[in-house]
Amino acid sequence: MKSYEVIRRPLLTEKGVAKKESEPTLVFEVNPRANKTQIRAAVEEIFKVKVAEVRTANLEGKLRRRGRFSGYRPDWKKAYVRLKPGQKAPEFAEI
Repeated sequence: MKSYEVIRRPLLTEKGVAKKESEPTLVFEVNPRANKTQIRAAVEEIFKVKVAEVRTANLEGKLRRRGRFSGYRPDWKKAYVRLKPGQKAPEFAEI
């Protein structure tokens, strides 16, 4: 899997921004088949930073309804990437 296939997009939510401000941690939506080693290598290659730790969470899709029709959103995977001390977060995460 290539680096841009592993990382789908950064998640800029209130929780993610609070994590970034309290500790040097970035949050990404990643490919559900990607493992922690692949995520670490992709972040280091794309953003040119050193990664200290990667934590992942598998999330189930929510039930959504449109009138009498219902369905589920797809399952997805989230990764919390902690940077090593002294590393600067990428520009997209600065608000």
